[in-house]
Amino acid sequence: MKKIENRAFVCLLLALALAAGTAFFLFRYLVQGGSWASSAFNRHLYNTRGQLTAGTVLDRDGDVLSSAENGERTYYDSETVRKATLHAVGDLQGNIGTGALNAFAGKLTGWNLINGAFGADRGGELTLTLDARYNYEAYQALNGHAGAVAVYNYKTGEVLCMVSAPSYDPLHVPEDIETNGRYKGAYVNRFLSSAFTPGSVYKTVTLAAALENLPDLETRTWNCAGSVQIGEETIVCSGVHGEQDLAAAFANSCNAAFADIAVELGAETLRKYTEQAGLTASYRLDGLPTARGSFDWALDGGRLGWAGVGQDKDLVNPCALMVYMGAIANGGRAAEPYLILKTKNGLGIPSLPHWTRKTAALIDRGTAEKLADLMAGNVERTYGKSRFPNMDLCAKSGTAEVGEGLTPHAWFAGFLRNEDAPYAFVAMVENGGGGSSVAGNVAARVLDVMVNGCEK
Repeated sequence: MKKIENRAFVCLLLALALAAGTAFFLFRYLVQGGSWASSAFNRHLYNTRGQLTAGTVLDRDGDVLSSAENGERTYYDSETVRKATLHAVGDLQGNIGTGALNAFAGKLTGWNLINGAFGADRGGELTLTLDARYNYEAYQALNGHAGAVAVYNYKTGEVLCMVSAPSYDPLHVPEDIETNGRYKGAYVNRFLSSAFTPGSVYKTVTLAAALENLPDLETRTWNCAGSVQIGEETIVCSGVHGEQDLAAAFANSCNAAFADIAVELGAETLRKYTEQAGLTASYRLDGLPTARGSFDWALDGGRLGWAGVGQDKDLVNPCALMVYMGAIANGGRAAEPYLILKTKNGLGIPSLPHWTRKTAALIDRGTAEKLADLMAGNVERTYGKSRFPNMDLCAKSGTAEVGEGLTPHAWFAGFLRNEDAPYAFVAMVENGGGGSSVAGNVAARVLDVMVNGCEK
């Protein structure tokens, strides 16, 4: 009897182990089945050159950006559109990690839980939130410079434009792409995967902290003589601004005033507001992680002043900055960005509607309203409202010094308060020069097409 009991106990353990293993397999199958199906080892989905031969990638208007025909991968017929959408669609060699052909291959195979992957003849459809027209305009506006441009709807989270440069034609890869400095970083999606010195766009964070922690801030004035000495550092300004109130100091992007404010706030307060703004966090766009920003807050004196105006060791990811702009526009919380509008599997069954998720509170609602009005004042006072027709624009420019003898990075970030165009945006031109004049022109061109339907 004892022997029978022991055997029964062993059988019970084996049955439990089998059940646990089956449950684990089913869980992984549910979660990772698409990735298994799209593995390059699955030869009926890839040709001999390792190119995915199943699935179609479309933009939000239904324009086919890439499809599989007769065992070959094809792209949109315009070379400029192919370059402008490369980092969203992907390349034939799999070097663009953020491209749909690589990152979302499981959805392109047409895989589903019942039938698995159908193969090249019945692949899936993946529709991106992007509009190829907007990407085209943004890429043209960059005019050969490296950089990133993006626009998203801060109420729904749809990324409408996402461009990274340098880029190249995936159908005609340059032979010298690995050695020619012109293509340095061409495989990297700068919007998602990089962080850069922000310059004065960071003053939006410094100002948010000051509005909440310096009670008399809005009644103060600052006298700018072109520079200010803080400890051993000389904080240099872009000009001699003279006597100015807060709105003028912000519109003038006065380093002297904002360095003084940063030192008064202290490193710990700036760290708190930077983290709250999400500039050290990583977002995930349909599983694609963004780079984290980084800051050195073990600072005081003049170096803290430089950090408070977006210099020193400050690094910001363009996507995180764009979301922060959306939060300012939307009363403190913005929709989290995403890239996949919808999918269809091999049976033609569409995906469920996207569920919009919001960020945590990146800024207090009352502070956001004040900051938005001050950013609108920048457009009125400095950037020129006529450059942005039919737009209730709030913006901040940045000219980020990146090293002696190097041309600064140009930034322009902000949002529209138009009810029918709730867009937040970021434009960053590496070594482009002046923020308002260079990155501002890039943003103006893209937003004009989006709001007014103009093509320049």
